[in-house]
Amino acid sequence: MTTDPAPQEQPAAELVNLADFEVLARQRISPMAWAYLCGAAGDELTLKWNREAFSRIRLRPRVLVDVSRLDTRVELFGQELPFPILLAAVAYHRLFHPEGEAATARGAGAAGATMIVSTAATTAIEDIAAAATRPLWFQLYVQRDRGFTRALVERAQSAGCRALCLTVDTPVAGARDREAKAHFTLPSGIHLPNLEGLPLPRDPHRPREGDIYSALLAPDVTWKDVEWLLSFAKVPVVMKGILDGDDADRAVKTGAAGLIVSNHGARNLDTAPPTIEALPHIIERVAGRVPVLVDGGIRRGTDVLKALALGARAVLIGRPYLFGLAVGGAEGVSRVVNILLNELQMAMALTGRPTIASLDRSVIWPAENAR
Repeated sequence: MTTDPAPQEQPAAELVNLADFEVLARQRISPMAWAYLCGAAGDELTLKWNREAFSRIRLRPRVLVDVSRLDTRVELFGQELPFPILLAAVAYHRLFHPEGEAATARGAGAAGATMIVSTAATTAIEDIAAAATRPLWFQLYVQRDRGFTRALVERAQSAGCRALCLTVDTPVAGARDREAKAHFTLPSGIHLPNLEGLPLPRDPHRPREGDIYSALLAPDVTWKDVEWLLSFAKVPVVMKGILDGDDADRAVKTGAAGLIVSNHGARNLDTAPPTIEALPHIIERVAGRVPVLVDGGIRRGTDVLKALALGARAVLIGRPYLFGLAVGGAEGVSRVVNILLNELQMAMALTGRPTIASLDRSVIWPAENAR
């Protein structure tokens, strides 16, 4: 009697879409890390809607257009990006790969993508910068200690970060039930080197029992803090977490260089709208004064194309590139970005749009013709 050999581990190069990476990543990381990465707030309705909203938007194919050359380049804040896909800031990369954010930075560089580094990274910003071959941006949580916050901004700028993404939608974290049920805690040996010097507990995201406030998040951040940050920041400040038109208008008038339409990956306020539905309202209110980016639920190149057609200058992905990191380290991150870019190029060709500038709402099939 013979025994069949054990199945060979599937390499990242053989995976064909982002869903393949998600399936394999779940096998590679702990249940606790999976709950942190894939969980969302409350009943996770907004998490579901982020994806469903993209699926409801239909595309209009056009034929007999010369698409033998496709141009995916975009300019953001004086930087030319080879394509409009960035890696959103996500904390705790060492939960998913032992090299953490350094591996992510190498993968982003290999793919040509801009990476946004989290305040709560598990690798120091200086070490991430040393591993990076593409520009970095830095995501900022304003700390209760404003002096520390200013020093952190100066540290990120000294490391070469080309923009600051100020997260404005998280005075407290949402009701993250999956994390709670998994008893999420940072494993021993994983630290937050960008926050060294602050009197933080072991898990700064988690509030004390019976309290909604965490040590990492300052609940007293206001528009005055935005003005304060703008007074000394030497790079563009982009406000992340905008869903309301009045907030968008005030952000631009206050001096924000750009906005990111985001519901924090559905991790904060459940039943907040999906970002792709909020995007057109923000675009209309901003009226071209600053670039608007969007994240949340992007899993296909057609999703990227839809966001750009509705007015976004670029998109950000979060969970998908961490699936890639968990599956294949730097190579996995690069592979995820390249798959998404290839799918975007296919969608551009099939809708007869050879350049990013040629994408507009006419790419979207009219809702009244959907049936």
